Amino acid sequence: MLTTRNAHTSGFSRRTVLAALPPAVVIAASLAPFAASAEAQPTDRLADLIAGPQRSPGNKARDQYRHPYEVLKFFGVRDNSVVVEVLPGSAGYWTEILAPYVKDKGLYVAAGRDPSASAGYQADHAKMLAKYAADPANYGKVQVTPFHADTYEIATPGSADFVLTFRNMHNWLERKEIDGALRAFYKALKPGGILGVADHRGRTDMSQEAQMKNGYVRQDFATDLIEKAGFKLIGTSEVKANPKDTKDYPQGVWSLPPTYREGDKDRAKYAAIGESDRFVLMFVKS
Repeated sequence: MLTTRNAHTSGFSRRTVLAALPPAVVIAASLAPFAASAEAQPTDRLADLIAGPQRSPGNKARDQYRHPYEVLKFFGVRDNSVVVEVLPGSAGYWTEILAPYVKDKGLYVAAGRDPSASAGYQADHAKMLAKYAADPANYGKVQVTPFHADTYEIATPGSADFVLTFRNMHNWLERKEIDGALRAFYKALKPGGILGVADHRGRTDMSQEAQMKNGYVRQDFATDLIEKAGFKLIGTSEVKANPKDTKDYPQGVWSLPPTYREGDKDRAKYAAIGESDRFVLMFVKS
């Protein structure tokens, strides 16, 4: 389900917001009135890549929870877009789709770990680089930049159509790096560019602080924080919603798949729940 923020509460008229957006995002943010146009978009190649042999079996197994086709359609990513993904990691769930999708007409930028990261993160970054080197047909045009809050420019300022981040916000909140990260995203995006954020949705009957260690983020808290950084919320999607997620596990969100931090304990129960309940938020750089 897609919803768009009421123009009165956002401070922007619907016409003003949509006029500032790239055409694909206008379609994503106003799906019902523009349904015919959305159907005309060149999405078949995206579907082919999601089903393609360049993707690992492990990543494909996650599609039932992560819905990559629906998410990328919602954000409005085109094959000629400049897309920055923040901390894609060695598994490359989104990289395996986005990098080949934009390689001919656009650009995929992997904003990865910087030298200050821990040894475990450095090892993961090395695996990511090795993955790219092993498949130049799909990843030969990928640009890799360092990321750590706003220490670096993650892309040429004002060059990105999209900055996307998946399941990272909870870490930046805990490390008190979120304000710097949002400054880096804002700087990288074009005016009217899109920030796409997905994360584990927290409980509304608990404060953000109370559930920080469990890996969950309140959607209202995330929205307010990102808007204070200069972005405007223009759409939400419930495609990653999971009502089975009770958000009260011994190891927090990491009790659930794919992490299974409790090992074999209650594994069948957690497998039946599936991956976490997640929000998907779309913001525009005003």
